[in-house]
Amino acid sequence: MTSKPKSNGGGNKSSKAEKAEAKSPGTSESQNGEQAALVVNAQYIKDLSFEAPTAPGIFSMLQKQPPELKINVNVNAQPMQDKVFEVELHIKAECKSGETVAFILELVYGGLFTINVPEENLRPMLLIECPRLMFPFARNILADCSRDGGFPPLMLGPVDFVRMYQEQVKKEGEGGKKGENKEAN
Repeated sequence: MTSKPKSNGGGNKSSKAEKAEAKSPGTSESQNGEQAALVVNAQYIKDLSFEAPTAPGIFSMLQKQPPELKINVNVNAQPMQDKVFEVELHIKAECKSGETVAFILELVYGGLFTINVPEENLRPMLLIECPRLMFPFARNILADCSRDGGFPPLMLGPVDFVRMYQEQVKKEGEGGKKGENKEAN
């Protein structure tokens, strides 16, 4: 059974909601014609590396001694065009059993964003909100890659990008504002 959409009584006229649905997904205008504060233009893998230098011997070692996992996450941002920025999530995971490396997994996951916010809000948007949107996709890539490499899926927990940003601001403040807006310019 199919139902016809309700008519708005105006012939060929369409409602604002219908007009918004007709827009392409990458549009930067909201339904009421205002510029959206944040638009995700693209997300992509820039670099992906997986190494298991001691396989297959490491698999028996991991059954005897639990692995140690070291994770490092960094965020970089740079302008591409007027109001368009590239944000990169750099994630490195190193798994060891004792002193023996089980695997090293490195990912640079990029995103292109159009950002329409006042200058004072630009940096938090680039270093908090953009990576927060990108992280679930990057986490999935890492889990698939480690699983495909013969290890259990690497299941990263949430990353506190607000805390990372606050620590960076504090560190820059202690250094005499050195490097301010380095990522955003």
